[in-house]
Amino acid sequence: MAQQFYISREGLEKLKAELHELKSIKRPELSRKISEARDFGDLKENAEYHAAKEALALLEAKISQLEEKVRRARVIDPKSISSEQVALYTTVQLKDLNRNMEVKYTLVSQEESDFSQGKISVTSPVAKSLLGKKVGEVVEIQVPAGTMKYEIMAIEPM
Repeated sequence: MAQQFYISREGLEKLKAELHELKSIKRPELSRKISEARDFGDLKENAEYHAAKEALALLEAKISQLEEKVRRARVIDPKSISSEQVALYTTVQLKDLNRNMEVKYTLVSQEESDFSQGKISVTSPVAKSLLGKKVGEVVEIQVPAGTMKYEIMAIEPM
């Protein structure tokens, strides 16, 4: 059995919206393209038909994956998370001791990560190094570019 994973209500709603779009818009669109391509005649040499069939197969696989994710998802209320230590759905303010600048990350599920918004996956190397730490602790994180050194300045609920 596939493992459960935690996600915010907002994250689950995004997954469901994507699934709905694939099922109610994309799937009928591809089915229509297959039907139109079939009307072109000989299916053996009908590139449009084969391309549409392949696209539909890929879409069906994606729909199955999303349905499985929705089934495995366990909603967690970010407000129920303690800000005593770094955990899933906490926002962490860090001071980069190498460059003397501050950064802020919110630890989220892998499905909700978006680095451009400061949301990093709880399974990322940076997040793994921060989990369980408290304000005032200094964390050294090995990254491809070398060792990063951060001091945890603040922890707050998402």
